Amino acid sequence: MFRPRGKDLLNPVSDTAVFIAFLIKEYFSNETRILALGFAPSPCLFRILILCVTLSLAFHYLLQLKANTQVSIPPLCFFICTSSPGFHLLEESENNTALSSAATSRVRHRKRSNEVIPEPSKANGGKLLVDDNNKYKSMWIRTYSTVWMIGGFVLIIYMGHLYITAMVMVIQIFMAKELFNLLRKAHEDRHLPGFRLLNWHFFLTAMLFVYGRLLSQTLVNTVTSDKFLYQFVSSLIKYHMAICYFSYIAGFIWFILTLKKKMYKYQFGQYAWTHMILIVVFTQSSFTVANIFEGIFWFLLPASLIIINDIFAYIFGFFFGRTPLIKLSPKKTWEGFIGASVTTIISAFVLANILGRFQWLTCPRKDLSTGWLHCDPGPLFKPESYALPGWISQWFTWKEISILPVQWHALCLGLFASIIAPFGGFFASGFKRAFKIKDFGDSIPGHGGITDRMDCQMVMAVFAYIYLQSFVVREGISVDVILDQILTSLSLEEQQILVMKLGQILQERVGQS
Repeated sequence: MFRPRGKDLLNPVSDTAVFIAFLIKEYFSNETRILALGFAPSPCLFRILILCVTLSLAFHYLLQLKANTQVSIPPLCFFICTSSPGFHLLEESENNTALSSAATSRVRHRKRSNEVIPEPSKANGGKLLVDDNNKYKSMWIRTYSTVWMIGGFVLIIYMGHLYITAMVMVIQIFMAKELFNLLRKAHEDRHLPGFRLLNWHFFLTAMLFVYGRLLSQTLVNTVTSDKFLYQFVSSLIKYHMAICYFSYIAGFIWFILTLKKKMYKYQFGQYAWTHMILIVVFTQSSFTVANIFEGIFWFLLPASLIIINDIFAYIFGFFFGRTPLIKLSPKKTWEGFIGASVTTIISAFVLANILGRFQWLTCPRKDLSTGWLHCDPGPLFKPESYALPGWISQWFTWKEISILPVQWHALCLGLFASIIAPFGGFFASGFKRAFKIKDFGDSIPGHGGITDRMDCQMVMAVFAYIYLQSFVVREGISVDVILDQILTSLSLEEQQILVMKLGQILQERVGQS
């Protein structure tokens, strides 16, 4: 009697086909067993059985092709046997009995193959870079793209704060586009006209809110010379939060009105996905703009450290990587991680000394103009001399070295960029594995999409902003800012009253002292 064995129980479609084959074989070898099961030995019955076998095996074959696995041999052989001319059981019973018996004997002793045919495009997908057969071709493509990106990056840095801010906004738009498309389904979108615009409505609302909060004072300082524009901008800033709130409410109502039956799950999934992008991606990357107006130095140094860490992690892993670092990113190695960490920390100390000597990079920008900057660099960017120990002076001609105080802060940034920030990349790797994609896009040859290059930058931007505000920026409001607000906000009579009261307060303090 037929007894399914071991792994045969794991595939109900294949087992059903084999069991039907067993019934056919047993009928021709011993009709009483079929009769005992309640089957009538009629030609119509066996035509139906053969049809069931054919459909079952065809369905089984299509499932395996869709799953990109090797087709198991016994069901396929049986399918070929049932399709051959010699298997017309109802016309040539003797020959078909022998053929059916042979086919069933194969099925009864079948053994599933565990071999998985690798996809050609993923021949080295799970290997380390040091073992990748195509690593040099990939390296040249990445190098070519990197050179172009660094060249464009340097040009935009030279153009100034406003152009860097525009670059960050463009990057955010491309990142949002890549992530919006990640869960997009064309079939559902065809039934929801205008639904895609809703994602961008929420994105623009978030952009208005975040940049309105970050650049409000900068915008006011830009229009102080024109009283009408100053009052208009001041009014916008005063009602900024209300404007953003009602814009969001309008999008919320829009979403509710577009809900359609049988599309609820997809629509609410897109709603949640959009808000996740705004919170995790857009809000974090927006801190970059706040760093820019505190001085390009505080944008350029953290961003450069991430680039250096990424490049040298690739180089050390390319030539020396042998020990896998984390399962989420199979090509990341301990050799690449450690080599990149040491290089990044050293680069942070040296790069801070170079960048800190240019006023164009260290001076904060108080408005949205694009002119050249001149300012007092402050104590952080004034070199201090340190005497070297005597044993060093014996070997070198140097008696002392000049170090900028900001270089000690740069070491903290380098430490974070080399140890903590890479986890942003690991998060992105796990995210891509969850959605079974290799890259977020293909806009940068050899690198993937914009989001693939910005994963660590977002983590670094938030840390740089928090570190800058907590340990570097001095508290207080400058006299120039207060005077500008007095002259533009108060009328002439109010200014006179302010001067009189301020004079009285100062006279009382002088008398007390």
